[in-house]
Amino acid sequence: MAEKLIEVKNIRKYFRVDGGKLDKAKARYLHAVDYVSFSVRKGEIFGIIGESGSGKSTIGRCLLRFIDIDSGEIWYEGEKISDLSVKQMKPYRKKMQMIFQNPLASFNPKKTIGASFREIGKVYKVSKDEMEARISEWVNYINLSEDVLSRLPKELSGGQLQRLAIARALLVQPDFLLADEPVSALDVSVQAQVLNLMINLKKEKGQTIVFISHDLTVVRHVCDKVAVVYLGVIVEMGKTEDVYKNVLHPYTQALISAKPKEHPLEKKERILLEGEIPNAINVQEGCRFANRCPRFKEGLCSNRTPKLKNMGGGHYVACHYPIGYEKMMKEERML
Repeated sequence: MAEKLIEVKNIRKYFRVDGGKLDKAKARYLHAVDYVSFSVRKGEIFGIIGESGSGKSTIGRCLLRFIDIDSGEIWYEGEKISDLSVKQMKPYRKKMQMIFQNPLASFNPKKTIGASFREIGKVYKVSKDEMEARISEWVNYINLSEDVLSRLPKELSGGQLQRLAIARALLVQPDFLLADEPVSALDVSVQAQVLNLMINLKKEKGQTIVFISHDLTVVRHVCDKVAVVYLGVIVEMGKTEDVYKNVLHPYTQALISAKPKEHPLEKKERILLEGEIPNAINVQEGCRFANRCPRFKEGLCSNRTPKLKNMGGGHYVACHYPIGYEKMMKEERML
């Protein structure tokens, strides 16, 4: 089994929203990420999925140390990086690169693609000849003509720009890529190009990727493992196919049921969640999904926060009464 590249241990990130300027006890905090733990192995595509506002992008930015965590630990290749200063993080910036959601906004609109690429060589002190060789290699790898290097971002399509954004991230030969909703701004017709490119990077280059998305179909197509996030916490995690075929958390079940039919004759029952998404400010003890959960039971669900538990084979769930719980209890009583 491949060794761990990234390990996250109980990271927490709260944002103060108001109050508490004079009295910290009166401050109100948005619980963006709440004691999240997972690991990503080398050569693996790890998916993070959830609704808008679930905290998945904040988790990604914490990984890259774009924002500092309040507590917990982040380890990279066995080295703890969560406490490093900006200066100490500099060597890791070359190893960890990001692909942003909006490809047009991620390029300087006044510079040609080639100029933006060559600027990276100056920042990371790569020789001109070496950088030109890398640029040529990666532009060809993403199946684009080198003519794009002389064009401005506005002259290219979204699909071309996103592939160029991936190539730009790879110019410094990173070990790790964070892709934050990399296809959500693209037409469906060109999404496959970008997704297949990421799969090829894993298969041919051994690239390690954390893939953030709200699209279940995309995650299933691309990712080896997946973590389902709800209001800043992971509620289910495991191998992608295990999570899809043996759903344990009712929130995951509802997400999967919302996926469009793959065939007109496919029989599918949509699970509609009742209630509203609770406020993430000053979250109280108890399950965060309780007020929308069809399996809610007074007592544990409302008074005790469920912790991630390994249900076997690395399939984790944070639920007091996971799907299949009744059957499991019945089987235990029969033993």
